[in-house]
Amino acid sequence: MSELRGRVIKSTGLWYEVEDEQGQRWTARLRGKFKIKGLNVTNPIAVGDWVKLEPLEEAGGDEQAVITDIEPRQNYLIRRSIHNKHKAHILAANLDQAVLIATLAQPRTSLGFIDRFLVSAEAYRIPAIIVFNKKDLLKEKDHAYLQELIGIYEPLGYTCIAISAKEQSGIDAFNQLLEGKLSLLSGHSGVGKSTLLNKISPEANQKTAEISSFANKGTHTTTFAEMFRVNSNTWVIDTPGIKELGLADMEDDPLDHYFPEMRELLNECRFNNCTHTHEPGCAVMDAVEAGTIAPSRFNSYLGMLDEEENHR
Repeated sequence: MSELRGRVIKSTGLWYEVEDEQGQRWTARLRGKFKIKGLNVTNPIAVGDWVKLEPLEEAGGDEQAVITDIEPRQNYLIRRSIHNKHKAHILAANLDQAVLIATLAQPRTSLGFIDRFLVSAEAYRIPAIIVFNKKDLLKEKDHAYLQELIGIYEPLGYTCIAISAKEQSGIDAFNQLLEGKLSLLSGHSGVGKSTLLNKISPEANQKTAEISSFANKGTHTTTFAEMFRVNSNTWVIDTPGIKELGLADMEDDPLDHYFPEMRELLNECRFNNCTHTHEPGCAVMDAVEAGTIAPSRFNSYLGMLDEEENHR
C-alpha cells in the first residue's frame, strides 16, 4: 500500500492515532528518532501534526502503520516540560485558535495564569479566546468582577464570553466561536472542560468513557492531548488540566512584545532597551500609573520577566 497523509489526533508518547484524508484511523509508531530542528522538546510529534504514514503489510496486534515524516508546522503551542525544566513540551500544532476555559469560582483561575496563556498564544501568533465557565455559580460581586476582566481583555483583542456548561447557557455562542476551526481547549483541572467538551462533541462522551487497548499502550500520562470532532469541519483539541504554564522557547523577542498594550508603546519609551521596571521616561510605567494599562497585567509581566531571568 502506498504512503498516506494523515493528522495526529491522539498521542500516548510512544503510540499515535492518526486519521488519514479518507477518514480511516491508524494506530502508528514513529520510524526511528525524530529531531525537530531548533526545538529541544520531549515530544517530536504532537496532536494536530500532519504526517506521512506507511501502512504495515503484516501488522501485529495494534501496530498498523509507521510515521515516516512530519510536515512543517503552521504553528504550535508549547510549554516548559513538567519533567525536565531544560526541555519543552508541544501541547498541539497547526491551530486556528487557542481557547482558555477559566472560572472565577470553584476553582478560581488566577490572572497570572490567564496572562501566561495569552502570552504563549501571542508568541506563536495564535488568536486567543477566554471563556469564563460556571457563570451559574457567580454571586453579584463576582458578576461585577467578570465585567471588569472582560473590560481589560476585550480591548486588547481577546474575545471573551461567559457560559455555564452545566446549565447549557452560552453553548450556542461558544459553538459559533469554534465553527470551521481547529481550536485548542486549555485550562486548570476542575474548570468544567470535560463537561463542556461532552456538550459540543458527539465523540467525546464515548471517548472519555472508553478505556481502549490503545490508551493503555506505553507510558500514558496526563500531559498528552487528544483531538475530537465537533462537526465535519470543526475540531477541538483537549489538553488535560494544566496546573502551571511555564513559558518556553520564547527567546527571540523581548517579553513586552507579547503584551499588545505594551507593544503599542515600545517606541515611546526614552530608551530602546527599556525593561519597564525602573528606567526614567518609561511610557509603559506611565500608562500603568495613568490607568490605561491594567495593574494586574503589569504585575503578570513583571512575574514572567523575573522567571525569564531565573532560567537564563
